[in-house]
Amino acid sequence: MRKLIVFAFIGFLAQLIDGALGMAYGVTSSSLLLAFSIAPAVASASVHLSEVVTTAASGVSHIKFGNVDKSLVYKLIIPGSIGAFLGATFLSNIPGELAKPYVSIFLLVLGLYVMFRFLFNYRPSVGNGKSTLTRKQAIPLGFIAGFMDATGGGGWGPIATPVLLSKNDMSARRVVGTVDTSEFAIAVSASLGFFISLGWAQVNWLWVTALIIGGVIAAPIAAWLVQKVHPQLMGVLVGGFIIFVNSRTLFTTWIENASLYPYLYTLIFVGWATAIFFTVNKLSKKKSSIFVKQKRTGNIAD
Repeated sequence: MRKLIVFAFIGFLAQLIDGALGMAYGVTSSSLLLAFSIAPAVASASVHLSEVVTTAASGVSHIKFGNVDKSLVYKLIIPGSIGAFLGATFLSNIPGELAKPYVSIFLLVLGLYVMFRFLFNYRPSVGNGKSTLTRKQAIPLGFIAGFMDATGGGGWGPIATPVLLSKNDMSARRVVGTVDTSEFAIAVSASLGFFISLGWAQVNWLWVTALIIGGVIAAPIAAWLVQKVHPQLMGVLVGGFIIFVNSRTLFTTWIENASLYPYLYTLIFVGWATAIFFTVNKLSKKKSSIFVKQKRTGNIAD
């Protein structure tokens, strides 16, 4: 019972982050499941099964509010589904203890990417039109993002979303809505691959249900949170969290001297705290600058 409550909290936290940032449900939940010594293939299978429900709900909501570029969804789901199925099959045929540290490395790299992108290269999208991504560009993007999503338990959002935002021809809400909606097909294909390779018996349905319940509860809270927390700060928080969690797996696997762990954790925590302070300070200065400019132009009352 205690473990189910913990898994529900993991689903809650992962959806809270994903709903506020538009990415990182799989990366966050997979990182936490690996920290509980769950085999990588089983962890990824559990995450993708829960995502079948959460992405379906998310996709319907985004379509309803006009946040989806349907033509881009069609371009991404076929190569993405193929990549996810192959990634699930590949991961399922690797011994769990052998794959675990390498999956953690991939997740840690994603965490570093998310943190540094939002820390140093955050740029709100200014576009409002449809994506100019061609079918030839969508095939490798979809395949790679789908494959890495299945093997790492997360990666569709962290890989696809920044690439689409970097083109700067779609608004952020349409990018997030399109990626979230297409992720439903990725989750279904990855789950199918895990079922064929692992079998039904390997999946703990109570864990999956707990993840789903936590995610469903978090969804409306995330919608409120996204209005309160700046996406740049959220990105730094999420990136540091992913780095911190996956570092534990790497330390316990490759560093035998346990007395070094506190120093390494402290080093990571100090770096994370510094990044948070830098981001908050930067946002505060930007807010003050906007306030002064509005006051000079008379857009606000004295």
